[in-house]
Amino acid sequence: MNSQKAVLCTVVLASVACGGEAFEDESVSAENLATTRQAAFSGVNGTVCEESAYNCKLRPSGGNRVQTNDTSDDDSWAITPGVPIRDGNGTVVGTSTRTSSLFNYGQTRTFAGELHAFATSTSNSSAGWLPMSAILGRTSFEGKVGHVSALSSGLSKMACYAVRNWHDTSIELKKVVYDSEATHERAGDYLPLVRANGLRSANLTFNVPGFGLGGVAVDHFPAGTKFQRLDVPTTNGAPSIDIPLWVQDSAGRYRQQSGTMKFIYGYVIAATGTRRNGWMAYDALEVSSGCP
Repeated sequence: MNSQKAVLCTVVLASVACGGEAFEDESVSAENLATTRQAAFSGVNGTVCEESAYNCKLRPSGGNRVQTNDTSDDDSWAITPGVPIRDGNGTVVGTSTRTSSLFNYGQTRTFAGELHAFATSTSNSSAGWLPMSAILGRTSFEGKVGHVSALSSGLSKMACYAVRNWHDTSIELKKVVYDSEATHERAGDYLPLVRANGLRSANLTFNVPGFGLGGVAVDHFPAGTKFQRLDVPTTNGAPSIDIPLWVQDSAGRYRQQSGTMKFIYGYVIAATGTRRNGWMAYDALEVSSGCP
């Protein structure tokens, strides 16, 4: 991401809470952006937060990945292929064929009696859990992975939702970050897409994209998974956060706004009985019933 970009807030549209990256045209100066940007503050889920005390970085510094000792900033960990990939329920969704992977900081869970770490991408064309025994340099990894869990104590329940078994293809390729040059940073990263195993699944995230916090996934669940929405406080007053979506302008850069994407906070009770709190895109969900 361009280091000169800054997070952009309500100055874009009155109806948009905050999101995207700073404009680089002449009409919006860096000085103006600095005065309109929501200042970072210490929250419930971290010490660097935007728009909500529950919308925070995984850690104040050091990035969102479990870092290696590579001086070139390559945080890929070598892994042994042939191990199972699991979703947030512990269900095996495929067999890993990759020889390296990135892992998000602070995310470990135990499945089938073995400690697993959360890989940002797998050969199932999704995020997923890989056994830590497959990570070369496991001892080093265990010393670096840390532990971070989103919280929800005291938040009131709202509506019950379920992960959709479909997605809106018209928004899939729109960007969630202003002027993004990355191959990812798409709305589709937060939708229930069809994976390599032919099934749909979606990410549960620690924070909302478009704020420079990372939009980091911390778990991954299949279509049909119940998501209990919670009444999360935000600085805009709504129990949700909206971010702008961006499409290419005449210069081929993602600087033209095309709609918004809403994120809501809540939790999933995994098949293992583990409660996992976080944000999900409203476009990944449909109204349901029977949430635990």
